[in-house]
Amino acid sequence: MDNMFKNTKPSDYSPLTLAFIGDGVYDLLVRSYVVNLANRPVGELNKIKVSLVNCKSQAQFAKKLLPVLTEKEEAVYKRGRNAATSNTPKNSTVADYHSATGLEALFGYLYITAQNDRINELFNLIIEEFK
Repeated sequence: MDNMFKNTKPSDYSPLTLAFIGDGVYDLLVRSYVVNLANRPVGELNKIKVSLVNCKSQAQFAKKLLPVLTEKEEAVYKRGRNAATSNTPKNSTVADYHSATGLEALFGYLYITAQNDRINELFNLIIEEFK
C-alpha cells in the first residue's frame, strides 16, 4: 500500500485526524496479525480482533509503549490523548478512551511520516504477549 501523505506535514492535521488515520492503520495491523495466527471462522477472527482493538486494551498497550517512545512520538501521543473529544464509548472509561486516542494518533503520525519500520516495531511490542 502506497503512502498517500508524502507531501504533507503531520502538523497540518489535528490530533483527532491523526487518530482517525491511525485507527485504520492499527486495525489493519491487528487484522493481519489475527489472520496469520490461524485460518479460523470469521466470527472467531473478529472476537480476537475486538480483544485487541478496544479502548481498554489500547490504553494498556499505550502504557507499555511509553517507555520506548522518542520525545517526538511521546509528544504526538500526548497531543492525541489530550485532544477534546465529544463522546466516549459506553464500555470504556474516559481515561482509557483518551489513552487509546493517543495511541491511534501515534500510529497515524508514523504512517503519515512513512515510518513503516517503526510502526512494525511498536506493533510487535504490543502483540509479543499474544505470540
